[in-house]
Amino acid sequence: MTPAARLAAAIEIIGSIEQDRVPAADALKEWGRAHRFAGSGDRAGIAGLVYDALRRKASSTFLMDAATPRAILLGMLRRERALSTEAIAALADGSRHAPEPLRDDERRRLDHETIAQAPAWVAGDYPEWLDPQMRTSFGDERVAEGAALASRAPLDLRVNTLKATRTEAQAALADLAPVPTPWSPDGLRIVLSPDARSPGIHAEAAFIKGMVEVQDEGSQLAALFAGAQPGEQALDLCAGAGGKTLALAAAMQNKGQLYATDSDKRRLAPIYERIERAGARNVQVIAPRRDGGELAALAGRCDLVVIDAPCSGTGAWRRNPDAKWRMRPGALEQRLRQQAEVLDRAAAALKPGGRIAYITCSVLAAENGAQVAAFLTRQPGFCVVLPELVIGALGEAAPAFQAAALVDAQGLLMTPRRTGTDGFFVSVLRHQG
Repeated sequence: MTPAARLAAAIEIIGSIEQDRVPAADALKEWGRAHRFAGSGDRAGIAGLVYDALRRKASSTFLMDAATPRAILLGMLRRERALSTEAIAALADGSRHAPEPLRDDERRRLDHETIAQAPAWVAGDYPEWLDPQMRTSFGDERVAEGAALASRAPLDLRVNTLKATRTEAQAALADLAPVPTPWSPDGLRIVLSPDARSPGIHAEAAFIKGMVEVQDEGSQLAALFAGAQPGEQALDLCAGAGGKTLALAAAMQNKGQLYATDSDKRRLAPIYERIERAGARNVQVIAPRRDGGELAALAGRCDLVVIDAPCSGTGAWRRNPDAKWRMRPGALEQRLRQQAEVLDRAAAALKPGGRIAYITCSVLAAENGAQVAAFLTRQPGFCVVLPELVIGALGEAAPAFQAAALVDAQGLLMTPRRTGTDGFFVSVLRHQG
């Protein structure tokens, strides 16, 4: 397919997403089924256009003064890919399989319009209803933080130290040119161009042997900041597919006991194979029960409870840009209730002196510091471990990281703009009993 044909396909897919209200991944898959002539390179290029358009949807709409799929794509080519008007016109020239030629009004807007006077939510490319939340989190910096959340994310890997060192894993993946991540001592990063196909990590020998897992550096750091120690009794309360579970098992060096559970056993389905591949021998998966009593035997026994809390996912917008446009206020309210419930559940599992690592992939204060403050009011026997001590797990890199992250009395917040990671909040709470 020509670049112009890819652009036309992306416009069609954005139209399907808007009209049918389906996730981008589903719309791309359906388009691929209906257009089997498109090769893997074409599909990757089209997906790159679609996801970039979703990243810059609000600002592209403002720039072009239209909310049509065509306007969103044309505006994105200027906003995200910095193409000149003539370069855009060369793609939209009305030739076979190409979009219709640029109209005079489109040329004028591409030539002269900017987002300099746009509202904060437009310039930051996030939903208007979230602007008060973003203002609470970032104040006047919310535009810059939102724009960074709309950027493309690299592919990060965590080296499984039960199987390999970072040097060994880097050598095993040399054909992908990975480089060490800036903060995580166990991270490798692969930077991809906008139209590049994602490398088949799952087919790499290093992955099959359990040497690496796909995990954003921010997620790696969140697990590291939990401070799991060899020999402890630890509980991963919202384990899901097991990403942080495996990182915790490696930190514990397969010593002690790590329990992994989740409120939805369907989310746990991938964890068993991942545990085996990683060689994590100290993990015991506990399936949820209808009566909620699966943790009764652990009451008052745990040194550490890790909560990878259900949240809005605002911190992961780089990887899932269409999620921000599908998010609704009611969903946030539901997540806030779930977070409070899971925090109280974690408290019951701790022994005196034990600690909770509360983690979200959210940048919203309501899900982060406000939840911690509310928990401390309900559970006065707890205190926040000083974030400076938590960050100390990074060793020599700790001072630079502390200067980069947003740190306050409730915990620490990573963002793409500040730390180059997805958005993650971490608070460690100690039981003083």
